[in-house]
Amino acid sequence: MPEVSYIIDCIFEYTYVWLWNGESFWFYPTRVEYEIVTGLRWTGSFWISYGIDPRLIRAVSCPPIPTLY
Repeated sequence: MPEVSYIIDCIFEYTYVWLWNGESFWFYPTRVEYEIVTGLRWTGSFWISYGIDPRLIRAVSCPPIPTLY
């Protein structure tokens, strides 16, 4: 888990999210606002539409995705 991270830096990137309650998951943020971050959350089988309060996010990581080029 990175020490300093911002969800706005991961917009439109596959992102791993850690919450303050200990939960963690893959997320694809598509919109970041003051009181909500919306996007798609991976359930293990498929992507679902999901929104979360940014104050609940402890850390995020959006590593670069390797390409074939």
